[in-house]
Amino acid sequence: MADKLKVTLAKSTIGCIPKHRRTVRALGLTKTNRSVELPDNPATRGMIKQVNYLLKVEEI
Repeated sequence: MADKLKVTLAKSTIGCIPKHRRTVRALGLTKTNRSVELPDNPATRGMIKQVNYLLKVEEI
């Protein structure tokens, strides 16, 4: 497993269900094409799995 993950919001949250919008916001992503570095742990992986159709993920 990698130490950190680089997560980028690839698609807009417009039209998504509210739970997925809140998940994206909790990951620290606010605008399209913005990236954040997050720790690679089961909690983060679970959040990413829930909204994977909106994100682009890279291992660092």
